[in-house]
Amino acid sequence: MADNAKQTSADDFTPIAGADRAKLDDEKIATPSLTFLQDSWRRLRKNKAAMIALVLLIILFILAFFSFIFETHNPNATNPNLANLPPKIPGIDINGFNGTIEQSGERINAYAQAHAGNHFYILGTDYLGRDLFSRILYGTRISLEIALIASFFDLAFGVVYGITSGWIGGRVDTLMQRIIEIMLSIPNLVVMVLLILVLKPGMTAIILSIAITSWINMARLVRAQTLELKNQEFILAARTLGESSWKIAFKHLLPNLSSVIIINLMFTIPTAIFFEAFLSYIGIGISAPQASLGTLINDGQKNFQFLPYQMWYPAIVLSVLMIAFNILGDGLRDALDPKSRE
Repeated sequence: MADNAKQTSADDFTPIAGADRAKLDDEKIATPSLTFLQDSWRRLRKNKAAMIALVLLIILFILAFFSFIFETHNPNATNPNLANLPPKIPGIDINGFNGTIEQSGERINAYAQAHAGNHFYILGTDYLGRDLFSRILYGTRISLEIALIASFFDLAFGVVYGITSGWIGGRVDTLMQRIIEIMLSIPNLVVMVLLILVLKPGMTAIILSIAITSWINMARLVRAQTLELKNQEFILAARTLGESSWKIAFKHLLPNLSSVIIINLMFTIPTAIFFEAFLSYIGIGISAPQASLGTLINDGQKNFQFLPYQMWYPAIVLSVLMIAFNILGDGLRDALDPKSRE
């Protein structure tokens, strides 16, 4: 039995023949190693809904911020003689896009009736004869600017406040969280109304209102994640090696907080867009003659029974913006944190 055991042991360690070794060398792992961002991008690309939302947002960003290229008319130029004209796209003979309206059961060329000549408006005009397409582009730019401003305050204040509160802990953390709770108890609309008492309605008041309240949720999320991460082994190792708190925050905490920050950012943006549109709709946001999606919807609903397109088009753009950001946020959450799907 001992001899058999020795024989078996010897056979187990017999060198591989040359042909078998060459075969094993050919069997290599084909999948390349991926970084965290590359792996997240790979997962995001598999999410068709998120990619469609991303493409739509890129298109809207290009149309809005390069509107001077696409604008067919001055968005604030009035022409009462061409008021309430229906949409007209040259070369398209489809009701709703050929410049005709229905009167007494007949289709009438509204542009010929208004003596518009060679003028055409692809989305029609409003009650003052202003080009609705150009005004929607302008209003979309306002909404996206508000979104970018909200993102800035989320990153500049929310992330720093949350990391500071979670990292220091103790009484400082308790005090900072009580301040946040007090601010959360004050509705955003009340803050906006109080600002209007000091400032005129417009971008400045909206920006200050967002600066005061928009970053609070980000700060709470980042603080909760910081409390969880600061007791992990890699953080304790960095502290043992004598690294400063700022270095640990930027080198170790931020990379591990990036997924939470990006996901929350994607859900903050549509909230800010809707907040601005709501304020403009009720008349305490963007003031005339500037266009906002909220003011355009407000103007359009006055003539909705007879000229529904004046409200439908800005409402569709606002809906697409908010839905696209929410779908992209869901896709980024699944891509950056696959465990969240379970």
